[in-house]
Amino acid sequence: MTDVVEHTLRDPSLRRSFTLFRAFMREQGDPDRCYSLLARDAVDQVARHTDLRGRIVLDVGGGPGHFTEEFRRRGAHGYLFEPDLRELGARGRPPEGAVVADGYLLPVPDGVADVCFSSNVLEHVADPQTFLSEMVRVTRPGGLIYVSFTNWLSPWGGHETAPWHYLGADRARARYRRRTGRAAKHTVGENLFPLHIGPVLRYVRAREDVRIVSARSRYWPFLPGAVTRIPGLREIATWNLLLILRTGQAPAGEARS
Repeated sequence: MTDVVEHTLRDPSLRRSFTLFRAFMREQGDPDRCYSLLARDAVDQVARHTDLRGRIVLDVGGGPGHFTEEFRRRGAHGYLFEPDLRELGARGRPPEGAVVADGYLLPVPDGVADVCFSSNVLEHVADPQTFLSEMVRVTRPGGLIYVSFTNWLSPWGGHETAPWHYLGADRARARYRRRTGRAAKHTVGENLFPLHIGPVLRYVRAREDVRIVSARSRYWPFLPGAVTRIPGLREIATWNLLLILRTGQAPAGEARS
């Protein structure tokens, strides 16, 4: 499949979901292809809600920079903030202009970003509410926030130890070591935290300074917004929650999503 075809995959669609899933299955052997494809898909999702040309985009926790590079390719001014030097250097060298910074305290003024973006980071922070608050702080009124995370009870919630995390995190890590001969990258309570969809949605809906544009399964091939509305089921079936938020108070009379 060519890059052009991959770039124009319809969302949602079975073809898109299958293409992304196949890339995830090959992530260990070909991470550049996997994350380049994911970056194109994610930036397509952002571009449906705002013109990216000339916009300031902050990529929070963007690792080696696939997302930042894709935003720049679309004409945005992309800036990468990543606290882990190993992640920044995963492709040999970090992208130009990358900043070593913690997502809890970004070194930028209030309201500087047109778009604040974070892909699959929230489950790796101990205090997701503070992380989300910081994303709101740095986004201008009327700006866009894109945040996705893998919820703990999804089949992929344990990351490399999934789906054995359903039997307990310690047991899953022990099985991973027996099977691979090495320790798992993620340790629950250190760099991976059980995060659930219900509390995140309640927190966002309670805020008066953002409104939900979209709350959906990031990879679900059909009716991606429907599954997130069903308590209990959504914690398993969603796989990965995508929130697109608009900053600023909702206009008078507008219902909150």
